[in-house]
Amino acid sequence: MNEVVITGLGVVSPSGVGKRQFWANIKFGRSFISKIERFDASLYRSHIAGVVKGMDTYTHLSERLLKKIDLFSHMALVASEAALTDANIDMQNENKDRTGIFMGNAIGGWLYAETELRDLYLEGREGVSPYMASAWFPAAPQGQISIYYEIKGYSKTVVSDRASSLQAIGYARKVLKQNKLDLILAGGMEAPVTPYALLCCNTSGVLSDGNDSPQTAYKPFDKDRNGFAIGEGSGVLILESLERAKKRNAQIYAKILGFATNCDGVDRIKPDINGAGLAAAIELALKDANVTPDEIDYICADGAATYEADISETRAIKKVFKDRAKKIPVSAPKAMFGNLLGASGAVDTISTILAMQNNLAPATINYQTPDPECDLDYVPNQARETKIDKALIISRGRGGINAVLVLGKV
Repeated sequence: MNEVVITGLGVVSPSGVGKRQFWANIKFGRSFISKIERFDASLYRSHIAGVVKGMDTYTHLSERLLKKIDLFSHMALVASEAALTDANIDMQNENKDRTGIFMGNAIGGWLYAETELRDLYLEGREGVSPYMASAWFPAAPQGQISIYYEIKGYSKTVVSDRASSLQAIGYARKVLKQNKLDLILAGGMEAPVTPYALLCCNTSGVLSDGNDSPQTAYKPFDKDRNGFAIGEGSGVLILESLERAKKRNAQIYAKILGFATNCDGVDRIKPDINGAGLAAAIELALKDANVTPDEIDYICADGAATYEADISETRAIKKVFKDRAKKIPVSAPKAMFGNLLGASGAVDTISTILAMQNNLAPATINYQTPDPECDLDYVPNQARETKIDKALIISRGRGGINAVLVLGKV
């Protein structure tokens, strides 16, 4: 079966737009969490977030198109263009029937939806944009990418909370291995910094209320953690077979060695505190990759910064890696820019690829007070030089959804 590689990266995040700016801020451990200014969020329990600024500076889209789409589609189109450019791919020269789009997000495009619903109640149906129906739903970015590049191949949108985009990447790899497509744009997008979306996230009970000190509020694995800060953004990767990439002399960032996904089956919201389901997913991904636990050099953690999630993730890693667990760098770079929900897995994959390329494990910032229950090497507060040939990425959704991806250098 075909070996699948990653040949292009496109990222839109609070830490930067484009891989160079993004990585420069990640490696220096800069926090981009701040108080929300887009609307008055002062009455929310948590009113901090990672927000993308200056989108208009980077966009290649027309004003006419921007009026028809939500911010999450806008960010996805910018990330897609960056990924294609990075991979040196001109879609006009590709077989568009053999090109696919695999994307993931958790909540859809609520900035557009909320605005139009408000107008509906204030002005009646005449006040609602005709593009409302096509702008907000979770598959809208997939559709917009398809229209913009005239892509016609088999495509899919995955909605499984925070595991969405890592599952999308995993499914894209499966389709390429089966030779159903030649080229896939895979990743995710999320734009949850809106009044209603923020309300939903607040009522879920997983957000930090460290509003007085936004930059230090998101602290995965720290004893004083109390939830994550949300963020908005998009990550898109170009996937193709190793054979095709070599034929066109492409830059190859990494090979996707293995993938697995499963469910805890314990609680409708919280993960299994013992980490049994996640441990099983990690073992399945390693088996799929034909990689032993001793070969993993770095783990990009889900790092949700809630009591149950951090403990269960730590326990799962211990179950699989046993005595070596404490020797593997495990970090959560998303603490710098926020948890991008459905897009988090894709952006974590990009940060992991750049970590492999630079042999530098990103830090888990804001780590001050060790938790006896969380006693791994979380690369506290400062990035560390370390050789990374094989890496593992963990992404988890509410209700015990687990997704694990294994990457290796080519």
